[in-house]
Amino acid sequence: MIIDTHVHENKYSKDSFISLDEITLRANELGLHGVCITDHESNDLRRDIGSSFYRNETLVIVGAEFLTFEGDILVFGLETLPSKKIPAKELLNLVKENNGVAVSAHPYRNNNRGLGDNIGALKDLLHGVECFNGSTFPHANLLAYSKSTEMNLGCLGASDSHVIEKLGTYATNFRSNIRDEKDFIEAIKSKVYCPVIRKNTGFENINIYNTLT
Repeated sequence: MIIDTHVHENKYSKDSFISLDEITLRANELGLHGVCITDHESNDLRRDIGSSFYRNETLVIVGAEFLTFEGDILVFGLETLPSKKIPAKELLNLVKENNGVAVSAHPYRNNNRGLGDNIGALKDLLHGVECFNGSTFPHANLLAYSKSTEMNLGCLGASDSHVIEKLGTYATNFRSNIRDEKDFIEAIKSKVYCPVIRKNTGFENINIYNTLT
């Protein structure tokens, strides 16, 4: 099951140029089975519609991208986000208390918004690393992949799309069937998935250590 695990819609992420309907329609055209909407420091879509739902035959999982003092983290399973910027460890402990999951977003992007080498100190509270981000330079993605391997953390792919052309640039292929947020959280914890890259003919697995075997 192929899901783009980091996408922004324009109602609650003001830097996005795409609506939820545009995202889900295009996802269906591309052959994506689902998308994760991870608006910046916002749970408003979750409150509007729910933690997971189907739109235009596409599964939508609602999380958030939260900027901590150390960098951006994707979180899933939190009903309430912190009201102010906090240390990464504090956010990750909150995710743990709520039985959610947390993924380091674009850790080595050149805008000082990634966790970078802080992953090492936080690895016991993180569930994965966004190794292949469609809005990040290739060398930064390779650094993220190297760090995820070193720390034995799950390796995900995502577009981080704010424009429709980027959707599905990278995504994640899960072996399990994901029907809702609960399934998604369990799938992330399992680490039985691998990143994929969008090709003209569909999606191709990026063969790395946490394969679908």
